[in-house]
Amino acid sequence: MSKPTERDIARIRARQAREDFNIFSRLPAVYAASRSQGQKFLQHGGGLSIVEWRTLWDLCEVGPMTIRDLAAIQRADHSLLSRALPEMRRKGFVTMRRDAEDGRQMIVEIAEAGRAAYETAAPVMARRRAALRAVFSEEEVNQFVGYLDRLEDFLRTPIDEFLKEDTAE
Repeated sequence: MSKPTERDIARIRARQAREDFNIFSRLPAVYAASRSQGQKFLQHGGGLSIVEWRTLWDLCEVGPMTIRDLAAIQRADHSLLSRALPEMRRKGFVTMRRDAEDGRQMIVEIAEAGRAAYETAAPVMARRRAALRAVFSEEEVNQFVGYLDRLEDFLRTPIDEFLKEDTAE
């Protein structure tokens, strides 16, 4: 029977250093950290979920809109909002009605309890945004958003574009 090999700490550290530059593996960790931090802020701001917060914020800023409009603004899956909105309606945060022009669409509007919940959470979430501005300048945020736009475009490129054989000789 062979002797078990020992952990090679230097190789582990070298691998970790390389992975620090692997954007594909970093994104889920950044997303998870953002959600975790946001949820902690929201616990101090009245206990809303992230989806509830984003929806109430959007409705306060824009006014009534369709679920599709909300999903587009939030860059979220339409089905995520469709699942969250009935509970928000049950809590009295929003009202929902069929669009008079397109009966397939639901119009979502903030209700009095939703506005009150938003008003409670807004100052806490403003502190989060202010804290981010203390870490990144406006110019850096703008650059970062540009990088995110480019990365999103790349990630939405059909994989066939990358897998096709180079036929140019």
